[in-house]
Amino acid sequence: MDQKRTIEDIDGGDHARQGTLWSATAHIVTAVIGSGVLALAWSVAQLGWIAGPLALFGFSGVTYYTSTLLANSYRSPDPIIGERNRTYMEAVRSYLGPKEVFMCGVAQYVNLWGTMVGYTITATTSMMRSDCFHRNGHGARCEASGTVLMVVFGLIQVVLSQFPSLENITWLSVVAAVMSFAYSFIGLGLCIAQWASNGGIRGGLASSSAVSSSKRAWNSLLALGNIAFAYTFAEVLIEIQDTLKSPPPENKTMKKAAMYGIGVTTIFYLSLGCIGYAAFGDDAPGNILAGFGIYEPFWLIDVGNICLILHLVGAYQVYAQPVFATIERRIASQWPEAKFIHRTYTVRVPLMEGGPLSFTLSKLLLRSVFVLLTTLVAMLVPFFNAVLGLLGALSFWPLTVFFPVSMHIAQRGIGWGAPKWVLLQSLSMLCLLISVAASIGSVADIVDSLKLATPFKIVS
Repeated sequence: MDQKRTIEDIDGGDHARQGTLWSATAHIVTAVIGSGVLALAWSVAQLGWIAGPLALFGFSGVTYYTSTLLANSYRSPDPIIGERNRTYMEAVRSYLGPKEVFMCGVAQYVNLWGTMVGYTITATTSMMRSDCFHRNGHGARCEASGTVLMVVFGLIQVVLSQFPSLENITWLSVVAAVMSFAYSFIGLGLCIAQWASNGGIRGGLASSSAVSSSKRAWNSLLALGNIAFAYTFAEVLIEIQDTLKSPPPENKTMKKAAMYGIGVTTIFYLSLGCIGYAAFGDDAPGNILAGFGIYEPFWLIDVGNICLILHLVGAYQVYAQPVFATIERRIASQWPEAKFIHRTYTVRVPLMEGGPLSFTLSKLLLRSVFVLLTTLVAMLVPFFNAVLGLLGALSFWPLTVFFPVSMHIAQRGIGWGAPKWVLLQSLSMLCLLISVAASIGSVADIVDSLKLATPFKIVS
């Protein structure tokens, strides 16, 4: 049998796949390097000079390894010539049982939707922060209604959501990835300047002793979870891989993309986390861009916040498109003859490659309503980022470790008690304990956030 023909033709042809190594890498960087990179100095400060960098290195290795296992699950039963699994849930269905499929669906799509809500809040906060500090000074408590700004962000997402799939927004991911590098470099440059002005390295080998032991413990758990979740992109990995053309085999391309994406991310995380800690020590802020003194260069902070907002605009779509695709496939299969659902219209979009943009009225309505409802939730629950930390803690273990490990064991037929089985299950158990510990820290953070929460009002 001709392997090239098999890879191109088997189960294919349902949609064009033109993705490359570089488009996949752009999607990964956009998904992984989120606004959380600006909080890594705080996370390292909670763990100290020994545990902080070790955690950054360790979780990058775990994420890369489990990503390679998950990439092999895109096709089944053979990772090169097997049938395609277009979504994470399809991959789990191919290798595991219905109970695992249900668990995967809940963890994946709640996390995807939660990230969309969180990005809406974070973008709005960034829009508000610079203006508040300009008017009231760095130490000001910035509390205001972000309703108008959230609506603006939501309307932008309504427009971008009309692009059919991830393959059609590669350009947006490239722009978002560039923006993530831009605000990371700005934060890094400001930290280096602060470090130089200090005349030495701040921080200690262990976590800060300036707070109570119980607070230090909660913060350490929360920081460990933040670092673990900062690398994860498992919830969109299969969907990104489904955009890749073949040959070469999709799993090989995806493994290289994961290596490049996580490698670049690790360099940025180590640089910003460790240099930020060296600059601020135990006083490292939760957001580096908001952490400088009264002589801070406001214009540079403004540029950083603009880059952050533009990055979140693109990252939102990387998480939204898999949700749209799953809902629309379900609706299409439920009503196969409905003209409202299946009749296609086309419109030409300036500067867009690949011909006119196709859409259906059902997609236009569904995606618009979904984005607007997501924006409404962001308005009603402005402390949702704390809730998102809990969602991330609960979904980290199943999506990033448990399912990839379990599918790899099933695919390779690794027997119970074999040395590799023991190693894989030990890794899974360790990450489960981290996920549980981070969940505890996240609950404590939610309790603190509830004390300050007011619907339709954001505190930055």
